[in-house]
Amino acid sequence: MKAITRDELKRMNEEQHRDFVLVNVLPREQFNERHIRTSINVPLTDDNFTQEVETVAGDKHREVVVYCANFQCDASAKAAEKLEAAGFDHVFDYEGGTQDWFEQKQAS
Repeated sequence: MKAITRDELKRMNEEQHRDFVLVNVLPREQFNERHIRTSINVPLTDDNFTQEVETVAGDKHREVVVYCANFQCDASAKAAEKLEAAGFDHVFDYEGGTQDWFEQKQAS
C-alpha cells in the first residue's frame, strides 16, 4: 500500500489512460452526504468488502485507491491492508479523504 496526496490523486484523475478505481470506504450515509465525484462506495464494514471491490475493479491487478473522511480517519488504511491481504497488487491510500479533497477545491 502506498499513501498518496491530493495532488497525486488529482494527477491520476487527469491522466487519460490511467485505469484505476476510486473507492470511498465509509458507510453509505456518509458517502451520500459528500464524496469525490469519480468514486464509488464500498463500505469497509460490508461483510464481503474485498469481493465487492474485486467485482468493481474487475480483478486484483487493477489499481485501487481507497479513501475515507480525513487524515484522522483510519478506515482507508484498514481497507488498504485488507485488500493487500486479499491479494490486490496496486493499492493506494488517499489519507486526506473527503475533507482534504473539498478543502482544496474551495481554496482554488
